[in-house]
Amino acid sequence: MNPAKDRKLSRLALNVLGVFEAVGLVVITLATLVASVIEVKVMVDAGTVTLADLLLLFLYLEILAMVGVYFRSGQLPVRFPIYIAIVALARYLVLDMKSLDDWRMLGVTASMLLLAVAVLVIRYGHTRYPYNETPQDRDSLP
Repeated sequence: MNPAKDRKLSRLALNVLGVFEAVGLVVITLATLVASVIEVKVMVDAGTVTLADLLLLFLYLEILAMVGVYFRSGQLPVRFPIYIAIVALARYLVLDMKSLDDWRMLGVTASMLLLAVAVLVIRYGHTRYPYNETPQDRDSLP
């Protein structure tokens, strides 16, 4: 096999994937912005703001922040999706509290607690055992 040809093919594949990744992130950003505008319109039409509305807007904001971090650094911290999951579970708990039985409510709160502990473990591991690998370091690997 020709190593130079393989390297060119790998770079081409990475570039194509990078384009699809950027397009996907732009689509996610636009969809999140549209959903945010629709939610604000719903609140204005209703003339009231509920906790569920605020939590939903916070979810949208977290998604935008996650996309922003990815565009800035080229890396996606695992913590961001976990934060989004915690807020989504909190929203579910707030909206459906009256219809949830005790065990389901306990399960949702236990899930939120496990996710919060996961964030703490990830943060501890990152500060205790840091890694210095950057995207440039990965590109220079053979």
